[in-house]
Amino acid sequence: MASLKEARFELVEVPERFGPVEVLVDRRAVLDHAFAQDDFRDWYFVDSPFGGPVAHPLVLANELLFLFYQGYDGNTAQGLHTHEHLTFRSPIRHGETVTIDGGYTEKYERRGQGYVTLEATATGADGRVLVEHVGREIMRTVAGDVVGGRRSEGEPRPRTVLGTVDASAPMAERAAHGLPERAALPSRTTTFTQDQMSVFSWAGRGFANVHTSVEKAAQSGLDRTIVQAQQQTGHVLANLVDVFGASWFTSGDLDLRFVSPAFVGDALTTSGAVLGETDGRLEVEVWVEKADGTRTAVGWASAAIDDDDRRPASIL
Repeated sequence: MASLKEARFELVEVPERFGPVEVLVDRRAVLDHAFAQDDFRDWYFVDSPFGGPVAHPLVLANELLFLFYQGYDGNTAQGLHTHEHLTFRSPIRHGETVTIDGGYTEKYERRGQGYVTLEATATGADGRVLVEHVGREIMRTVAGDVVGGRRSEGEPRPRTVLGTVDASAPMAERAAHGLPERAALPSRTTTFTQDQMSVFSWAGRGFANVHTSVEKAAQSGLDRTIVQAQQQTGHVLANLVDVFGASWFTSGDLDLRFVSPAFVGDALTTSGAVLGETDGRLEVEVWVEKADGTRTAVGWASAAIDDDDRRPASIL
């Protein structure tokens, strides 16, 4: 760690490249992710429409997000993730060695906070693109000074998530042609424990932060640890795989903003609504909310409607 830079906004260079880093996606990595996300779908352990088991779409969540740890001391990072954009191109197979590279492409200040943008790409051993990531965060801030309000309020919003559904429309259980506008997507609820959060946020790799350490959270003015935004992203993705099926792994696109904090022990429900169909892709709104109705993440997702999926498309 002595040769690494302190994770401070002032030290970030643009452009600043990291990697390439090789990551083996073995069964242990898949098991850890399944435990952290409470997502044990058979596709990840038994068989999938791709022939044999594949990894979760976001099994490389932190390898992409924390790529900057190649140049910065991760234990000095106090950033808050505000925006995540993911594009999925190809499934990741068990035992595959993946190469990740990318870097900082942007830094700017807004409302007294320093923002950075990191872009990263995961590529398979055969050269195929697997996942593309663009993440923005407030870097080197005091969490307690930010999470009392809307964390990403400094970022411009080109569109708005309405977060409403048409109660008279049948639920859009699966992606299909002709779904009614604002039909509700299925919902999925989980409550992340500290053990799950610690596995997800790399406590076992020696990283202590507001997600893994009560002490670190207290130093940042918080009375509990915060669920990592990327862990919320995985929760949303589990629901989107339910809706889109195999198509999500090859054509999925998710653009998510984190607008309010989620803490350990909070019951988090993700759902969404149909927006419409464009060029064979179903477009939806998505959100995550706590039991009291507070939204913690909002965004948009789309993927190709797969007429050949092994499970029949239906509206219930």
